[in-house]
Amino acid sequence: QVPLVESGGGLVQAGGSLTLSCAASGRTFSMYTMGWFRQAPGKEREFVAAINWSGGSTYYADSVKGRFTISRDNAKITVFLQMNSLKPEDTAVYLCGAKRQDNAYWRESEYDYWGQGTQVTVSS
Repeated sequence: QVPLVESGGGLVQAGGSLTLSCAASGRTFSMYTMGWFRQAPGKEREFVAAINWSGGSTYYADSVKGRFTISRDNAKITVFLQMNSLKPEDTAVYLCGAKRQDNAYWRESEYDYWGQGTQVTVSS
């Protein structure tokens, strides 16, 4: 059973908005730091945003700061990524990850669980 399932991706015009969701299975995920990464064709996976278990701390890549907002609902064990002012360079598969420790949130190798990803395509 895949513990993380992303949804909400799609095709949007530049300047538009999308909200991604990552639903976790298992109550223990409410204690995990959750992160969003993205991977464009031919490129390495890169950090986008992360949120600690309580939602009290959030972290963003410089490329999305001010445009994307990460949040979580621990009652529903779901993490969200609100993406505004989308640009063609935001086009990628977006993946949700979960990690037990609240550190090195930008480091892909630190994450314990991953979802399958959801495609976001931004047209110019």
